[in-house]
Amino acid sequence: MDKGEQAVNRFAFTPLKLEGAFLIDCFYAGDARGGLTKSYEKQQFEMAGISFQLHETFFSRSDKNVIRGLHFQLYRPQAKLVTVIKGSAWDVIVDLRRDSVTYKKWVSVELTEDSHRSVYVPRGFGHGFLSLADDTVMLYQCDGAYDKDTDSGIRYDDPQIGIRWPVDKNASIHSDRDLHLPYLRVYEKQDKEVT
Repeated sequence: MDKGEQAVNRFAFTPLKLEGAFLIDCFYAGDARGGLTKSYEKQQFEMAGISFQLHETFFSRSDKNVIRGLHFQLYRPQAKLVTVIKGSAWDVIVDLRRDSVTYKKWVSVELTEDSHRSVYVPRGFGHGFLSLADDTVMLYQCDGAYDKDTDSGIRYDDPQIGIRWPVDKNASIHSDRDLHLPYLRVYEKQDKEVT
């Protein structure tokens, strides 16, 4: 290691208040030249009790005050590893597993490009985030194939969930699709759940 180089040579997995979800301090090594962050290593995840098989990777770019979500796949859910690689985001996950003691509960974590942290989102969860800076880039690594036919979500402001987004509602920016997502009660009335 070069003089002045800093390294976290292992991953650290902190359980969140929703069963199966983790805040992950990623491997990071950096010095005056810059740094390297590793967000996934199969053996490290398995040692933490997380079985994760990478199927797809993609990025999103968002301006400040954009809210994306809350998204999930209804019948073929994906587990996700989400990481901010530029900018910052207030990341939110919601437990949508009806048999869970934390059903309809949510947690949030601030992710930044300098934190070298990720959130592990298990199957059966909704996911969304608020971009806290212009040009925020989020990396998604997913376990499970994308299935357009079961791609779904619930409204970001669903009163049953009660997320307290740290942005004025009039200042937040949304896609038309997200503004027309149903409320959770629609799924419950139809006896649909994230399975």
